[in-house]
Amino acid sequence: MPAPVNRSRARAVDGWLACMGRSLWAPRCLVCGELAAGRRDLCLPCAAALPWNRLACPRCAAPGAGALPCATCIRQPPPLDAAHAAFVYAFPLDRLLPRFKFHRDLAAGRLLSAAMASAFASLPRPDALLPIPLHRARLRERGYDQALELARPLARALSLPLCDGLLLRARATTPQSRLHADDRRRNLRGAFATHHAPACVPRHVALVDDVMTTGATLHAAATALRRAGVARVDAWVAARVP
Repeated sequence: MPAPVNRSRARAVDGWLACMGRSLWAPRCLVCGELAAGRRDLCLPCAAALPWNRLACPRCAAPGAGALPCATCIRQPPPLDAAHAAFVYAFPLDRLLPRFKFHRDLAAGRLLSAAMASAFASLPRPDALLPIPLHRARLRERGYDQALELARPLARALSLPLCDGLLLRARATTPQSRLHADDRRRNLRGAFATHHAPACVPRHVALVDDVMTTGATLHAAATALRRAGVARVDAWVAARVP
């Protein structure tokens, strides 16, 4: 009886096509470009290198402070009731966040938002998430609001309301990255406003942003929200600069 030649060849061809497909379309690590593993679009070494911010000041998210407020927050309590950062701003966050913030790498944004959902799932639940808004001129220039791109999937993942119209960027400001700490605070005076009636303001909100450096942006936003009647303001950010 003749050998099943056609069946043997079909298996060889199918195997080659499958290997080629996996090579061409398999998910790649967003940091190094190697084959990704798991659900985060990262390879195993880059996933292992993620600098989770597990021991941090509960008021300012400063890494390494432990479970108690740091000395700075004890001396001068910030307008935030709590601040939480999923990561320390270090490798590979120093690759992912600039690509997301300045180069519209929305895949990096989805990865960061998913990591934030994992890190913040057990935190006290706010009444709403509020992304830090861009001024309309900056939004036109950039074409998207990175804080909103983080907040949308985060709200869906944690089943929280998203309130992106309560907080407004009242005036354009110089980019914070160009300024020193004192100049950052002066730069943001009067930068935020609210426009809802007091009866519509949530009692507890969590501000969502990409990076916390000195905290000046989040503090200015929290001050505006407290003036509007918000009782508790937390901050949820992707990364905290040490």
